[in-house]
Amino acid sequence: MSVSRRSSGPLRASLGRMTTYTARPIDPSVLKELRSADDAGREMVPVTDEEGGAPLRCCLRRSAPGERIALVSYAPLRRWAAETDTDPGAYDEQGPVFIHAEECAGPAGDGHPFTNGHRTVRRYSAEGRILGGQLVEAAGDFDAAFRSALDDPAVALVHVRAVEYGCFLYEVRRD
Repeated sequence: MSVSRRSSGPLRASLGRMTTYTARPIDPSVLKELRSADDAGREMVPVTDEEGGAPLRCCLRRSAPGERIALVSYAPLRRWAAETDTDPGAYDEQGPVFIHAEECAGPAGDGHPFTNGHRTVRRYSAEGRILGGQLVEAAGDFDAAFRSALDDPAVALVHVRAVEYGCFLYEVRRD
């Protein structure tokens, strides 16, 4: 497996000559909007993270103690649907995500982030409908889960979500 990083861009992993699966952080232009008003219309409330460990969706890493972060409401499928002129219908959900309170440099790591717990790889169609999902329990199983999902031509994108809270962690699309 090879891993590369685009400057301030998503984390990428590829398996030889196979498709590359990119973990996409929340786009910087969307982050700017969320820092003004989140997807529920609320103002951002920055806090100093005393303990660290919050999963930051802007840079796809855990926060460090002392960093300024915010918990904002984010509607990932709604944002994707607006990009693709799709109606997400009843699947238009929003939920809490942690971001840096100020602009950051974006992802700087290797591989897929947040693989240290049970995750769900949720599949969505080009019409914005859920097509199913897969529980991923081991860090080494993510590429196979992405391959299984994205080898299906009916799948347009997947969301990686935390099992324990259902929170959106990041999106993966075909490259």
